[in-house]
Amino acid sequence: MGNALDFKVDSSDYGEKWFADESSFEENLVSAWGRKWSVSSEVGKLRAVLMRRPGAEIEAVKNPADWRWKEVMDPQRAREQHDALADIYRSNGVDVFYVEEQRADRPNAIFMRDNVLGTPEGAIVCRQATAFRRGEERAVSGALGRIGCPIVRTISGKGVFEGACGMWVDRETIILGTGVRSNSDGVYQVYEVLRWMGVNTISFQIPWGHAHLDGLMNIVDRKKALIFPWQVPYDVVKSLTKKGFTIIEAPSVAEVKTGAAMNCVALEPGRVVMAKGNPMTKAVLERNGVEVIEAEVDELMKGYGAIHCMTAFLERDPI
Repeated sequence: MGNALDFKVDSSDYGEKWFADESSFEENLVSAWGRKWSVSSEVGKLRAVLMRRPGAEIEAVKNPADWRWKEVMDPQRAREQHDALADIYRSNGVDVFYVEEQRADRPNAIFMRDNVLGTPEGAIVCRQATAFRRGEERAVSGALGRIGCPIVRTISGKGVFEGACGMWVDRETIILGTGVRSNSDGVYQVYEVLRWMGVNTISFQIPWGHAHLDGLMNIVDRKKALIFPWQVPYDVVKSLTKKGFTIIEAPSVAEVKTGAAMNCVALEPGRVVMAKGNPMTKAVLERNGVEVIEAEVDELMKGYGAIHCMTAFLERDPI
């Protein structure tokens, strides 16, 4: 019998003798996930969105105050307006994906932005602050999985965070708001994910009486921000101006508060779709070189949400 030490081993047949691929998740989006599910801007060319066409759930609303609505919606008119908005997106080269199924007792599910925050590497699935919206995220997660968009985080624990409390400034910077709809635990979970993507944050304390950032400010062009005067913190404005932004002040409190003038969506740099009925804000944007496309969404606004609220960004070109 031979000595065990004489046993010959061909070392080329054994062991993990190779090096891992060091490309980033973002670089692999197209090859691994089918398309570039990446968002790092509010104004880069819009390529894909997730929406919820008003379903049977809006027909269940009898007392609007139970759902933080202003009035009961007319279902047919609400669907017609939602379809018209989706058609505006499609006519501008945007792929519109839908959450096809949703709980029959979740009428606010049409406000999709609250459920999803797009990131450079996929989507964060949010956790609502109001108990009567929790559970929407299950259907949202299913829709993201169906279309192949990666989910990089689901807000958990005691954290609450709604997507409209995040607003991209550029690839390296996002504004994150804390307030009634997003607590410090939720914001930290978003920060925790984004820091590994090379993103820094600007803090925004959302004032009492307001829900989200998109009721107080919006980015409308490469270096132009529309803000609600007296309601955006000094440090936020200072951070934007240091980055070379022009600050455009909304000229009408009434249009901001009741017309959802701030709640617009950029289709590309310097081109936005805005709720119809905000002539003063439209004029000030146009004077600053921003093209405005108007959409009639007054029926949908009975739920205290508008265009930006209904639209979750899944893919935008980088700027």
